[in-house]
Amino acid sequence: MDILSRYKWHRSVGAIACAAVVMAGCASIPPPTEQMAVSKSAISNAASAGGGEYAPVEMRSAQDKMERASRAMAKEDYEDARWLAEEAQADARLAEKKAESAKARKAAVVMQDDIRVLREEINRNSK
Repeated sequence: MDILSRYKWHRSVGAIACAAVVMAGCASIPPPTEQMAVSKSAISNAASAGGGEYAPVEMRSAQDKMERASRAMAKEDYEDARWLAEEAQADARLAEKKAESAKARKAAVVMQDDIRVLREEINRNSK
């Protein structure tokens, strides 16, 4: 009788374990389609801002990570896909900000040159 009750107990534990595995499989990570779209948009914005010209390393990194995220999506490795897409988004935003910063510095240099020319003209006219 003791062996029979142990057998039933082991069977019950096994059934519970199987149910837990099945439930864990159903509760897997959903595809990060929204994150993929946001990351692609960030890369596009960075490219439009001049990221390829002013921040080529960051742009290439963002594009590479996005390609890897797409491959992970195809393999249904959604955790890696989300992680890579988030990194791609961060790299793209950095590229965009670097491009904006470089453009602002360039504009500041032009303004300083214009100011210098105006001062020279004022000095010439006042003499």
